This record gives sequence, structure tokens and C-alpha cells, in this order.
Amino acid sequence: MAGVSRLQYTTEVRLVRVMCTGRVDMAYIFRAFLNGADGVLIGGCRLGECNYTTHGNYYALNMVLLSKKILAHIGLNPERLRLEFMSGSEGNLFVEVVNDFVGKVKELGPLGKSETASMNDLKPRLGEVSKLVPYIKLETKEKLLARFENVDEHNELFSDDEVEKLLSEVASYYIDPEKCQACMTCARRCPVDAIISAKNQIHVIDQDKCIKCGTCLTACPPRFAAVTKIVGEPVPPPIPEEKRIIVRKRKESK
Repeated sequence: MAGVSRLQYTTEVRLVRVMCTGRVDMAYIFRAFLNGADGVLIGGCRLGECNYTTHGNYYALNMVLLSKKILAHIGLNPERLRLEFMSGSEGNLFVEVVNDFVGKVKELGPLGKSETASMNDLKPRLGEVSKLVPYIKLETKEKLLARFENVDEHNELFSDDEVEKLLSEVASYYIDPEKCQACMTCARRCPVDAIISAKNQIHVIDQDKCIKCGTCLTACPPRFAAVTKIVGEPVPPPIPEEKRIIVRKRKESK
């Protein structure tokens, strides 16, 4: 059963249950904490014992290691997130793991109690990270798919400096009004409808809605190359709506 289940205790722990841990999206984790969970536990098959050919549990391992680094970066105790590998027949081990994790979360207390920041600070940070999940997955795609025989190598995949750079140098995307031909290709491909578009009107990216996934950049036809990736600089302000009309020249008939 795919989804997130709640286990109610004095503090709240959420157990993520899906067919394969490889399907556990990073967004589930940050969304759980954003919605008030005090801990998130992910349980999966033992490494090397995947029932599928994908070995998604290695992806889950890399994803959780990266998520813990991000949690620490924004001021949330990474011990509130745990990944445990076990066989489907190890019911006793499952109970032990859950009880141990719940005990740990109770020790940490409600979200914000043992953190370096208050909930008033943590909530907007979690919200911003949740919004950036598509961008984070895109930028770390190769490492998330890494699979090593030595598990210790996975622990070295993501450094603190890399996470700092990842979150401090977030790319933004801008549509050059001089190049946009209002073909609406980028608008149709945008997964969150962040592109303001209309027929014969220069398109504009709503930066508040943009999730930094880069879809518009790859979707824009090369002959136009209207979308620009911007890093470390402010995005130019959008042109006024009254100046977005594209006047096309008609071919004169012979």
C-alpha cells in the first residue's frame, strides 16, 4: 500500500510504506515534517535482496543520506529520520526497530525542542526545501543512482559543503522577451503551471510558483533558445503585460 501512515504516540512518528523504497520520494519526508511529524521511519528490503531488478533500496539509502544532510543544514535534527533494512519475514525485528525509533523520537521531543532553530524558523525552511525537491533531485541524479558494494562509500556521497552549495546556488529560469516566440511549448510542459502564457504573447515565468526543475529550458525549441538559466544573479523583472503582445509580420502575397 503506497502512502504515509501515522503512528500516534506522545510525539508523532510517521512510517512510510510503499511497494519499494525506491519509490519513496524525498518530498514525502519534508512534507511529513512540514505537517508536524516528529520523526519519519522508512523500512525496506535488505541491500542485495531486492525483489525487483531496480535495487531501489540503494536509491532510498542515497536519498535518505542526502535528506539527513539537508535536514541538518536547515537546523533540524537528522536523527528524526531513519532508514532501516529488514526482511519481510522479520516481524520481531520490525517491532524492535519501531519501538527503538519511537523511544528515540520521544527523547528528542516534539519538533523544534531539540533543534538549533524554533518551529517558526523551521517551518518556512521546510516549505522552501519541499518546493526545491525537483531541483535537488535533478542536480544530484547521478549520485542518487549510485550503487556500491561497500555501504560505507554511500556515506561519503554527499558532503556538507556540497549540500551548502546545492542550496545556496539555486538556479532560476528566465524567458528572454527578445527571443520568445510564444509557441507555448514550455508552458505546456511546465509541471506546475508556472509559466504565464497566451497566444501571441511573450511568456513569463512566475518565480514564486517555479520549482526550478529546468523543464522549460529543455522544452524551449533550440531555434528560439529563449529560456536562460541564471545562477548567483537576480532574475530580471518581467516585462509589463501591455508590452507582451507579439506583432507578427504577414507574408505579402505575390
